[in-house]
Amino acid sequence: MELLFATANAHKIEEVRAMLAGTDITLITLLDRTDLGDAPETGDTFEHNACQKARYMYEKTGLPAIADDSGIEVDALGGAPGVHSKRFSPEATAEANNALLLSKLDGVSDRSARFRCVLAYVGDHGERTVDGRCEGQVATEASGTDGFGYDPLFLPNESPGRSMAELSMDEKNAISHRGRAFAQLPQLLVG
Repeated sequence: MELLFATANAHKIEEVRAMLAGTDITLITLLDRTDLGDAPETGDTFEHNACQKARYMYEKTGLPAIADDSGIEVDALGGAPGVHSKRFSPEATAEANNALLLSKLDGVSDRSARFRCVLAYVGDHGERTVDGRCEGQVATEASGTDGFGYDPLFLPNESPGRSMAELSMDEKNAISHRGRAFAQLPQLLVG
């Protein structure tokens, strides 16, 4: 089965292709279909953005489409950066976002947080979403060189003492928000 994955993020594509290895699903991405451009992302929830992106790609191509929207929710910041995780800082780079997060949590003792991912499917059988979460803490400094985004700052509860950026791809995919959302992909595809 071919699915259009509404992303050009090479890191996400690598993770998801690893998750789907051995299945009959072939991902077509926006790196493969550069003619499609970017999908809009104007919502104030993960669900809205994921559905908006998948719907846009389905309407443009007629192909069943999936899209995710994800980010980090920090309890001490009232759930921020949340849906604005990618554009948390004015520079909108991983380095600047991580630095801003650390500065906002300076001196804060409750550093509980979660990575959250909403995966949306839009196709001939309608529109559906699933949610994946990974609970943890925000570290006081970055560690690790793998992963991307907030991975060097996020300490998952299921991997004590190691950041997401210190886990192998298989370890990360087994516990990550995206891994948990994509594990539910088969139920999205059932008409």
